[in-house]
Amino acid sequence: MNNTYVFLMILIMAFCTVLTRALPFLFLRKKQTPAFVTYLGQVLPYPIMGMLVIYCLKDISLLKTPFAAPELIAVVVVVLLHLWKRNTLVSIIGGTVCYMVLVQMVF
Repeated sequence: MNNTYVFLMILIMAFCTVLTRALPFLFLRKKQTPAFVTYLGQVLPYPIMGMLVIYCLKDISLLKTPFAAPELIAVVVVVLLHLWKRNTLVSIIGGTVCYMVLVQMVF
């Protein structure tokens, strides 16, 4: 595979990504956000976070060593960080760092 082919693939993928992100702004030219979009922005974060938690914990085994300890400790860290800082990004990054340290260095 030569460099021109790889460059063209990256260029096409970048164009498609930008296009899919720009399309809503091209079609929704109103100055005010539609009520449906505002409603989705209010109700969707909670189910999405729930689905992410289920997805992250779906493959843990309570019957094999380390008995899901890194995952459960990371979940506790995420909950504590969120209760303390009330910042989703800090909670997610803190939990991810905690989990990776536990998996790579402890368990």
